[in-house]
Amino acid sequence: MFVTRLTALLFLLVSLTSSVWAGQQLDVHDGSAITITSPHNGASVERSFELMHSLKKGTMADHVHVFMDDIYQKGFKGHFKDVSSGPHTITVKVATHDHDMVAVSDTIDVSVK
Repeated sequence: MFVTRLTALLFLLVSLTSSVWAGQQLDVHDGSAITITSPHNGASVERSFELMHSLKKGTMADHVHVFMDDIYQKGFKGHFKDVSSGPHTITVKVATHDHDMVAVSDTIDVSVK
């Protein structure tokens, strides 16, 4: 019983922590569009590589948030450095000025050499 409650509490804390870092998900389609332009889906990349995207801002969009393997990359400046070898999933989500995410994103898979 104690272990079950502790596990539930830890899950809740992790969920809240990731929400604080990356904002809340808004079920809003504001006319925004995001496309990851480089690397291409399925690409094989070096351990350090540049991520490029094209953002069309809608009525609420301000910037994007980048995630690698579902982990928010706080302060991301356009380059991944020293990424571990193997498959990785990169998602770019459109965010408002307050860091809440609108329902617009693009995702690719890459393989790091």
